[in-house]
Amino acid sequence: MRPAVQADLPAITAFLTDHIATAMFPLSNLARYGWGSAAPRGPQFWVGESAGQITDVLCITNEGMVMPNCPSGDWSEIAQICADRPLIGLTGGSDQCDAVLVALKLTEAPAGINGREPLMQLDLADLIIPAGTGHLVPLSQSNQSQMAAWRTAFVTEAMGVDPEKAEANGARDVSNYIANDSHRALIIDGAPIAMTGFNATLPDTVQIGGVYTPPDLRGRGYARRAVALHLAEARDDGARNAILAAANPAARRAYAALGFQRTGDFTLHIFKTPQVAHG
Repeated sequence: MRPAVQADLPAITAFLTDHIATAMFPLSNLARYGWGSAAPRGPQFWVGESAGQITDVLCITNEGMVMPNCPSGDWSEIAQICADRPLIGLTGGSDQCDAVLVALKLTEAPAGINGREPLMQLDLADLIIPAGTGHLVPLSQSNQSQMAAWRTAFVTEAMGVDPEKAEANGARDVSNYIANDSHRALIIDGAPIAMTGFNATLPDTVQIGGVYTPPDLRGRGYARRAVALHLAEARDDGARNAILAAANPAARRAYAALGFQRTGDFTLHIFKTPQVAHG
């Protein structure tokens, strides 16, 4: 693999679009931050080629998130590229992430998140919106301190963030959600009931992330309806496809009820502290 140059950008974009289910994060980071960005989530790329065609794309963000879309599977070469740089984690197709972790000799490194979850997709023309009450509002029109508390609970429960860090993370994330207009609250009788959002977006595809319902309100279909209404909004704005990773069997059943079908497995693996592999 070689470092990509800006002239490779159209071919990289086309290749990742062909692998959209596992490439939403590099594509959306590229769309948001651009080529050569110094932002923490700004992407850097390496490409593998055969007969002049791109066969593999490795993305590593400036903050050290590894995102492989490398069907050829030259893991030792990827390990050399990753060597001697601080890495915060990996995300992408589970089999590839597992192979990269082995090649980096980081399988035993303490992880705050180590999730291999069902990858599900939906053509938004087939979206099923469940009956129910309530409407969505942007988080900017909801109780922002309550949304931050919900996000704090989410990152503690689902992402394994240490409690002393969770509150700061929750407030920061909600501020970003508001700035990006990426999340919504489901309102029933004037009160927020559930939160839903997109953690990556492209003009024709959205990726669901950050869905939360407080424990005492779960099991009533609120999150399911919130997600469906948000997807309908995205569809009306031109999106055609939706992608998500289902965190647990209950979530998988809920998303299947909206029309999602399983297409593979997706991993989000975050180290507790940055790790340095040595190739």
